Amino acid sequence: MMLISWLTPSHFVILGLQLVFAIAHSGGAALRPWAEKYIGPRLYRILFALVSLPLAVILIIYFFNHRYDGLQLWQVKDVPGVQILVWVLSAISFLFLYPATFNLLEIAAIQKPQVYLYETGIIRITRHPQMVGQIIWCVAHTLWLGTSFTLITSIGLVLHHLFGVWHGDRRLTQRYGEAFELVKQRTSIIPFRAIMEGRQCLKWSEFLRPAYLGVAIFVALLWWSHPLLLAATSKLTW
Repeated sequence: MMLISWLTPSHFVILGLQLVFAIAHSGGAALRPWAEKYIGPRLYRILFALVSLPLAVILIIYFFNHRYDGLQLWQVKDVPGVQILVWVLSAISFLFLYPATFNLLEIAAIQKPQVYLYETGIIRITRHPQMVGQIIWCVAHTLWLGTSFTLITSIGLVLHHLFGVWHGDRRLTQRYGEAFELVKQRTSIIPFRAIMEGRQCLKWSEFLRPAYLGVAIFVALLWWSHPLLLAATSKLTW
């Protein structure tokens, strides 16, 4: 019994929360074509956000408050260079997580939300930048915290995004057919693979977008506000 005393209920709660979020998020994405026919793209985006964002906030707060639960698998915070490495990886992860679909006016439903089929910018590096960004983020934070709870959380997040790779390609195939098959031939899921195989080339001018500057500012603000966020979430007894 002592051998599993570290397996706190929070390990299962975080997996349950991730499952609920995954069903809501991926399910909402699958329903998008049908829903937009009846309620329109803007109302759909608003309803999708009203479901997804609160679930995401709950996940983040719960993770912050339980990140040290369970077994301490390793401790590398005092190793020189680890903190800088974690922040660099975290910054890189956000560059992958957001700019590919970063259109604030569409996210806020001010402009008509649309599904895009393109292969420019970061898509030249990987067809699924959000998956790559999430894996980098998980590696960085699991390395830093080193707890079984963080490891379980990271495994759940990675599995969700790997499912998202299959689910996203399936939806784009259904929507665009042969046009998306051509995009798949010129891009890759594994970062830089299509470039190394000569199927794609980088054009650095495509990275000169306001979205990347916005992400850089966001990372700087996150660095500054990180202690404040941790202090604020700790006041919620979730």
